[in-house]
This record gives sequence, structure tokens and C-alpha cells, in this order.
Amino acid sequence: MTSRKGVTRVTEQTDRTLTVRALARVEGEGAMHVRVRDGAVEDVRLEIYEPPRFFEALLRGRRHTEPPDITARICGICPVAYQMSACLAIEAACGIEVTDAVADLRRLLYCGEWIESHALHIYLLHAPDFLGYASALDLAREGRGLVERGLALKKAGNAIMELVGGRAVHPVNVRVGGFYRAPAKTEMAALAEQLRGALDLALDTVTWAAGFEFPDFRHDHEMLALVTPGQYAIERGTVASTGGLAFAPAQFEDYVIEEQVPHSTALHARLAGRGRYLTGPTARYTLSGQWLSPLARQAADAAGLGAECRNPFRSILVRAVEVVYAVEEALRLIDRYEPPAPCYLEVPPRAAVGHGATEAPRGVLFHRYAIDAEGLVTSARIVPPTSQNQASIEDDLRRFVAGRLDLDDRELTRQCEQAIRNYDPCISCSTNFLDLTVDRG
Repeated sequence: MTSRKGVTRVTEQTDRTLTVRALARVEGEGAMHVRVRDGAVEDVRLEIYEPPRFFEALLRGRRHTEPPDITARICGICPVAYQMSACLAIEAACGIEVTDAVADLRRLLYCGEWIESHALHIYLLHAPDFLGYASALDLAREGRGLVERGLALKKAGNAIMELVGGRAVHPVNVRVGGFYRAPAKTEMAALAEQLRGALDLALDTVTWAAGFEFPDFRHDHEMLALVTPGQYAIERGTVASTGGLAFAPAQFEDYVIEEQVPHSTALHARLAGRGRYLTGPTARYTLSGQWLSPLARQAADAAGLGAECRNPFRSILVRAVEVVYAVEEALRLIDRYEPPAPCYLEVPPRAAVGHGATEAPRGVLFHRYAIDAEGLVTSARIVPPTSQNQASIEDDLRRFVAGRLDLDDRELTRQCEQAIRNYDPCISCSTNFLDLTVDRG
């Protein structure tokens, strides 16, 4: 063994097994397993062992107005994503399209979720890796101001969710067809004051994160995200990929195949005839970066982000740029805000199937509902971004480990955990089963 810059390196290749039984600083419960044999990486698994929660099954038989409230409980970090995808799918099934004013209010609510979720990830989950701290608590002891800035940003996102959604966690103001209540213009004006201060914090975040040391690592995954020409996609769009695919959310199941793997309670996804892919902030940035606001585009350029981002470690930079965009977009929407009247449309049921897709902070979130003439859900399907990304995360981890076999087990394990946190996996979101088969033969 030799040591350089405090890192112990292995001078001869051996058979090795790295196991992290409970990943830290990710949402949910998961593990990592890496096996090296004869100097080559033989097996890499992102093991998701959180018990399946059967949301798709428990939605069957519920009223068509209920999925937004039920699916919001899948995640306390990104409940708006579930509500918005559910609303779009049910409204599509029932042949309803909300007014522009309601659509704008939904986009504003979604901006709040992007801000709070990204701020949480950047400051409390991911930045400690780059700064050499074991946790956000350790970071706070020596860099209290940094953590306070992150919490102030998150508070700004929460403020949007509280005003528009009714509360910051599992909002209660969202309904199929719109909102139960529209905020008053005076309430929006007070919110704008808070967001103007948050914009400075967001710009400072980009500058700060741009100073991190990023490992030299790239992937070649096909990337997939929603695209809305002329606008950075958040709450709607056409599904597109860097490989030239473009299809409507209603065609999602024609292109995305989900499969069970033995080591995960979440399904793995692949593109039909094409294989693994990656969704999330770097995919959005690569496919829609030209439609960032001028200030966000300027921040991205100053941070050294080019036309695309294929280094997953630099995803923290992309999230910081998206916070700038989300704050700016929220201010733009507030500036032109007029309370929608009415603030919702009635959505009478009909026998049909509807599909909806939005951009959750972690990537494309797809919902499909079949509804009968009485308004009861007869089937449901939810495809969260983390389950879509599992195969790509494992492929990245395999190549990442192969290039660092000279590191000792402790340092290699630490770097592998950091690599997994690049994708901000929301494991709780990913564990949704529809069918359970028991073979008692």
C-alpha cells in the first residue's frame, strides 16, 4: 500500500467486495454492492430494499378526483410532481384542458418544489461530499453561513408551496381541474419580495458550486426529458431524447419498458430497442438549455457549463442553475398574475385512459390512469425518475470503480457513495408495485 495526499492506494490487484448496507444522504432506503475479481469489476448493484408500497394497486377503485391527494403522499420532497402528473393524466382522460391562468399557477407551484428540493440536495445532501464533510451537520459546525443560505433558499421554495399549495409538504390546495383557492394579488406581492432576495442567494450558489473540484468522468447514456420549444420544460411537454426520439406522454409505454431485477424492489427501465437511459437535471439542461432565462444562461456559462452536461458530478451545478431559473420564472409568473376566475373547472368522469408527464426535480415522472364511466380508477401506472435511472447509475458506478481500483476500500467506498448521490435518488418514490405474484410450487 502507498499513500499520497492522505489517500491510501492499493499497489496490487486483489479480489474485493465493497458493501454499503444503508446509503446516507439519499431519500429512502438503499444499499450498494460492488464485487471486484481478478482486478476487474464483476458486479455492481444499487440495491433498493425499501418495502414496496403498492400505490398503483391502492388507487384502483378510488374516485378519479382522488389520485392527486393520494399520490402526493408518495414523497414529502416532490409531492407537487405527483399531483401535477396525476392531474394532467386524469384531465386528459376526461377531455378537459385547464385555463392558461390555472396552468400558470401550477407552473408557479412547481417552481417552488424545484427550489426547495434542489436547495435541500445541493446544501444538505451533496455539497458535504465536495467539501470533505461526512454530513451537513459537520458542514454547519464550520460553515454555518453556507447551510443557512441553503435553508433560506429552501424556505423561499416552501413559501411558494405554502401560498399556492396550501402547505409546504403534501399540498392540499391542488385539485383535478385547478385549485380550491387562488391566492390574492397582495399575497403574491409579499411572496415576490422574498423571492427577490432568494435570487441573489441562488446566483451565489452557482458561483460557489462552480468552485468545487469535479472528478474527470463522463457518461454516454441517451438522455430523456420533456421539451417545450421556447420554454424550459417543467409541468408539461413532449418527451424527447438526445438520440432523436420525440413522442407524446400518451406514447410513453410504447417506448419505455420496465423490468424486474432480483436485487431491487423498484423496476428498472429501458428504452425499447435502445437500452438504458438517464433522466433528470442534466438531461433537461442538455435538451433545453437554450431556453433558460438570460440570467440563468449567463450563470451557467460563467460556471463553465457548455451546451451539454455529461459529467454526473457536475449535476450539482445544473441544479444550482435550475434554482436560478425557477426563482426567476416564479417572479415572472407573479409579475403577470391575475387570480383565475374560476380557479378550477369541473371534470366530469368518462370511460377513458389518460396519460400525464411532468419534470419532477429528479426527472420525468409519468402517470397513466384508466377510468370507468362512473369515475372509478380501474388501473394506474406510475413511473418515477429514480427507477428509470437505476440501470444508468449502475453502469456509471461500474465504470467509475474500474478507473479507481488503486484506492483502498474505505476511500473507494466513499467516492462510490458520492457518485450515487450525483443522481439525488429518491428511493421511496421508486418502490411502487402493481402486481405481486407468489409462486408456491
